[in-house]
Formats: sequence, C-alpha cells, structure tokens
Amino acid sequence: MSRISYIEDFSVWQEEFSFFNSVKVRFSETDMFGHVNNTVAFSYFEEARIEFFKSKGFMQEWLKQENDTIPVVANLQCDFLAQVYFGETLKIYVKAPNVGKSSVDLHYMGQKEDGSICFVGRGTMVQMSKSTGKGSPWTDEMKQLLLQNKRIEA
Repeated sequence: MSRISYIEDFSVWQEEFSFFNSVKVRFSETDMFGHVNNTVAFSYFEEARIEFFKSKGFMQEWLKQENDTIPVVANLQCDFLAQVYFGETLKIYVKAPNVGKSSVDLHYMGQKEDGSICFVGRGTMVQMSKSTGKGSPWTDEMKQLLLQNKRIEA
C-alpha cells in the first residue's frame, strides 16, 4: 500500500476505530465498469458522519430551529485502495483523532465483509455560527464526546 499522508502506522490507525455505519452498495452507485463510482465514497462518509454526530447527540441539537450552530465541511479527501461492487456490504468507520477550538478532524475507513479495506479518508468539519458565519467553539463536553469511542451499527 502506498503511503497515506494522514496515517503514520496503518495497523495502529485501524485499531483506533470503533464507530461504524453499515451500507449496502446500490446498483445506482456503480458506473459503466461495474464498480462503485469514485464520488460515492464521499456520500458514504457523509452518512457515517451524520450517524456519528447523532450518536454524540450533536445532530439533534444542530437541527433545532433555535440553535445557532451548524456543521460545515471544510475539506474532504479519499484514498482508494480496492474496487467495490454492487451488492457488497461495507462498514464505514469514523473517528475523531483531533479536536480543535471549533473544528474536528474526522478519519474514515471503508471495510468489506472479508475485512479488507477498500478506501480511507479524512476531512475537517467546523461547527459554525449561522448568525456570524464564523467558527463556534466546541464545549468541553462536546470535545470529550468527540474523542470517545463507541461502537454502534446504524
């Protein structure tokens, strides 16, 4: 496997995941070559990220009309390691290795049923104020929740 800039030791990095969301590859997500289109991994990341934030109780708060904060994607990348095909079931893992003042670095890992890794990724999310358009700091409780590992399957 080629070197991935945000992963120092792959086996250690992989062991640190606990939260995942399962997805089944739909026919509409494949391209004319029969494998998952390269844009679909980002949709899988989004779905897993939302479930991750729900598990922390954040999504429920962000969706309240009176709440001033929302999550915004600042950047996102994916490294593809193996092809994925229609009908396969994947576990999309999410973890938060680093939490800043109003941002969080999220890492993702797509794993096939046989345990092989098909793609990995990372991205920065910022909690932003709707009224100011600027970053809104995480509370200490939110930071603690982001750094906790909790295994669930949605």
